[in-house]
Amino acid sequence: MNDLQPFQRQKLYDNRTIWIRFADGLGSHALNWTYGVGSATMLVWETLLLIFRRPLQFNLLVRQLLLIGVNSVPVVLFTGVFTGVVLATQGYHELKDLSAEGSIGGFVTTSVIKELGPMVTAFVLAGRIGASITAELGTMKVTEQIDALEIMATNPVKYLVVPRFLACAIMLPILTIFATVFGIAGGYFTAVSIFDMNGRFFMKQARNYLFIGSIIISLIKASAFGMAIASIGCYKGFTIPSAGGAEGVGKATTGSAVTSLMTILAMDALLNQLLYTVVGLK
Repeated sequence: MNDLQPFQRQKLYDNRTIWIRFADGLGSHALNWTYGVGSATMLVWETLLLIFRRPLQFNLLVRQLLLIGVNSVPVVLFTGVFTGVVLATQGYHELKDLSAEGSIGGFVTTSVIKELGPMVTAFVLAGRIGASITAELGTMKVTEQIDALEIMATNPVKYLVVPRFLACAIMLPILTIFATVFGIAGGYFTAVSIFDMNGRFFMKQARNYLFIGSIIISLIKASAFGMAIASIGCYKGFTIPSAGGAEGVGKATTGSAVTSLMTILAMDALLNQLLYTVVGLK
């Protein structure tokens, strides 16, 4: 070190500083991520413990079922139909090169039931419901309404999180069924009206590829996605700093949607391995 020129020592010091800052930033992000996952897991665990604790608050659950489920039906049906249209169009041109365009009914049915039905529905609800939950709870946190609930001896998790958690877990599988039916209908309409396929043959292919195991897989995925969307939305809303204001609510809402989408993709990969490889469903 003593043999180095001053500018060489300064350059070496700067290089070390860059690596130290990089390691510090990486460690800070890892700690924040670990803390966030741990806090979200504790929130989910507390929610599960409070589900069957009295009072059951059916009125709050019914209200959330209406807001989350019934109000989401039009957009879910719209996305389901056009998912089927896109699948049929793409699948027909790809299968035609293999002289297997007659199996388009099975292709659309399998794709919609096992993957795209629950995935597209979850994506729609992550943007619509997850962000809404975060914005609502975040506004309550910023305006100190959640603190007021605690002062009145009301558990905020029981009052705010449990109804939304249950509503998402119940309604997302139901919405997935609607999306699946309309997705197959969209594929049927495309194959029959655009590609002049026989409608009865399409439905025969669809029935041949319609298995109880596939439906079970779809509903399990949908329920898991719903619980993830509700948990992330509630956690993001609860963790907004009281002094965050409108800017904090906006950032949390955006973060909720992005985190939900990433979590859905990761859970889909995990559930595929678990349900197909370990459980053996088809």
